[in-house]
Amino acid sequence: MKTVMLAAAFVCATALSAGAQTATTSPMPAPKADADKNAPLPGANSFTEGQAKSRLEANGYANVGALKKDDNGVWRGTATHSGAQVNVSIDYRGNITRN
Repeated sequence: MKTVMLAAAFVCATALSAGAQTATTSPMPAPKADADKNAPLPGANSFTEGQAKSRLEANGYANVGALKKDDNGVWRGTATHSGAQVNVSIDYRGNITRN
């Protein structure tokens, strides 16, 4: 009887630890929706100016100038990318576009 109980406890512990491992893995980012190719998308943008700037810098942009949110909720400004000054925009989904 003890052997059966120990075996059952081992199986439960193994199953629980495997479940815990999958619960702590980082979720994969969602694939971009088809609408993203139409970016920048209008919508209620919850990014702060600092978050928008950080997103640009994390994606290879430097010398990010002052960003301003337009009437469509899109952050717009200037930055340097690959040595060239470019106009950039970031929509509510975080899509970065150059215009």
